[in-house]
Order: sequence, then structure tokens, then C-alpha cells
Amino acid sequence: MSALIDVSGRLRKMPVDAGEPVAYTLAVGDTRLPLNDLLGKSLRFDFDGVIRCIHCDRKTNKSFNQGFCFPCFRKLAACDSCIMSPEKCHYHLGTCREPEWGETHCMVEHVVYLANSSGLKVGITRASQVPTRWIDQGAVDAIPILRVATRYLSGLVEVACKAHVADRTNWRTMLKGDVPALDLKQERDRLLGLISEDLQALREAHGAEAIQAVDEAGLGLSYPVDTWPEKVKTHNLDKTPAVEGVLEGIKGQYLILDTGVINIRKFTGYEVRFRVSGE
Repeated sequence: MSALIDVSGRLRKMPVDAGEPVAYTLAVGDTRLPLNDLLGKSLRFDFDGVIRCIHCDRKTNKSFNQGFCFPCFRKLAACDSCIMSPEKCHYHLGTCREPEWGETHCMVEHVVYLANSSGLKVGITRASQVPTRWIDQGAVDAIPILRVATRYLSGLVEVACKAHVADRTNWRTMLKGDVPALDLKQERDRLLGLISEDLQALREAHGAEAIQAVDEAGLGLSYPVDTWPEKVKTHNLDKTPAVEGVLEGIKGQYLILDTGVINIRKFTGYEVRFRVSGE
């Protein structure tokens, strides 16, 4: 069967658009392919063994933090431990790896939110990343709780929330599509009551204007999925450099193939040949 599409290049995180359903684009090198149009088609990825850092373009034997070489992983602020644990942000101590990057990514308004991706979870993101962050996590519903002045402060609020609500997604449950229905507005009100004393203490320490309650509506999200997998089997390009299967759905940063799922974000920076065949 002849290829409908045959392109080569480095994989990047899939751009998304919050349509009904979410619209996905596959980025392979300089090529951008509308993925929703490929549902039902046979896809094939062939990894050629080359990984290049998405920051400096250096060839690397191993990808760190989803696309970086080890030197960049060690020096870039985007790879610091405080990105995963924002309450550990040390910009205010004058020890940020890249202060200018910190100004544009950390010292800006963040949103603390509740999402339903595999059940109730709390999370934070830059205000400019709503709703992209929710889509990348495969949330079917999400709602803002608070708007805060900095990433550090959002991390402190999240720590208070984590005493009552999970902060992680069960990605296997998320990909099976059997997410329980939740009233996120009700959950938001309940959580705000539980952390009211923590919020008061943080406002006293950082200023009342630094933490703002919001009464914003939530957002429901649907995904382009024809068939949900009963069991979730994962493809790993490091172990099996050739991956193929019929595209049955897309959710989060995963492609759902009839042969298993592949996390595109995990393989950012991998050079692949991507082919599509169909009727």
C-alpha cells in the first residue's frame, strides 16, 4: 500500500487547539500534520537512533526532561527541580539559573486549578497556558480555583491543596476513557473551605492582592477517539524503534493505536520517519 504521507524530522510536543473535539497537530521537523484527519489510517514511526537536544541541537545518546541533552538539563532554568516542585522556586533568593527566563515564566500570573483527567486533581500553570495544560493532561473538565502573582506562590497554594486533593493523573485510567463525572464547581468550593486558613496565612505573608479567588466557569473538553483501549500497552522507541498501527484516538499527548499507545511528548527530539497509509 503506497504512503499517503512520508516525512522525516525531529518529533516535538503536539500543538493543540481546544475545539470540539480537541484538534491535534503532529510536528515532524518542519512539517505540521493535522492529526484528527488521520483517524482510521495506518501510521508508522521509524526512529533512526538520533536524538538532538531541542535547545542547543547537540546530538545526545539520551533525552533528559523530554528533549534536552545533559548539559542543557544541568544549566537551563526550564529543567531545574523547581519546575516540578514550584514551591521550591528560588528566584527570590537570587539563585535562579536564568533570571531573565524566570521573569517571563515564573514571575508572572499563575492559575491554580482543579481538573478531572483520571479523577479529581489539583494543578498549577501559567495563565497563558490555559487551556493547553489541561489538554496535555487529558482533562475532560477543568476549572480555575485561584489566580496568584507568581509560580512560587502558586506552588505554596498547591502544597496546601495537596493535603486534601491528589496532584497526579493516572495516565492509564485517563487513556481508557472511563473517567468518573465530577461537579468541579462544587469541588472548588469545598476545597477553598478546607484551605481557607492556609490562604489567609499566605495573604498575610505575601499581600492580599497576590492571591485572588475567581468565580470562573469550568471548561469541558472532548477528544478525537474512535475506540478506547481495554488494556493500555505502551510503545517505546528506545526499545522498539519501529512502531506502527491504526490510529484510533488522541488524548493528552498520546496517540492511541490499535497496537498500543505512544507518548509523543516523551520522544521529543527523536528523529523519525513518519508514514501514513490508508485506503
